[in-house]
Amino acid sequence: MVTNRTFTMIKPDAVEDGHTGAILEKITASGFRIVALKKTQMTTADAEEFYAIHKERPFFGELVEFMTRGPIVAAVLEKENAVADFRTLIGSTNPAEAAEGTIRKQFAKSVGENAVHGSDSDENAAIESAFHFSGREMF
Repeated sequence: MVTNRTFTMIKPDAVEDGHTGAILEKITASGFRIVALKKTQMTTADAEEFYAIHKERPFFGELVEFMTRGPIVAAVLEKENAVADFRTLIGSTNPAEAAEGTIRKQFAKSVGENAVHGSDSDENAAIESAFHFSGREMF
């Protein structure tokens, strides 16, 4: 039975720093089931499309450059109340403000290099999951 799903990416900074395994362990230890997982690299076009909501923001170019500089690990996660619970698990965008025990507090370097992405709504979780995975890649 499908409960609730969310989408996450382990961003290039955390992949480069070798934190993929520790982050995935923290996610599964928090009760999330991984229903899709892959290591991939976003193209400039991919990053521009994925982050199109930020296109008019001054940091858009930096964000695209950052997200395309190395591989990411994309995942679809399942758990009751997945979106809200995952947002709590990852913590504040600014790791200095993130709660102790959160992924960003432990692994993020800065607001810009904040280790992970987490969907902010059920609707965006579905859109973001479909962006990275076909239906036959989710189990």
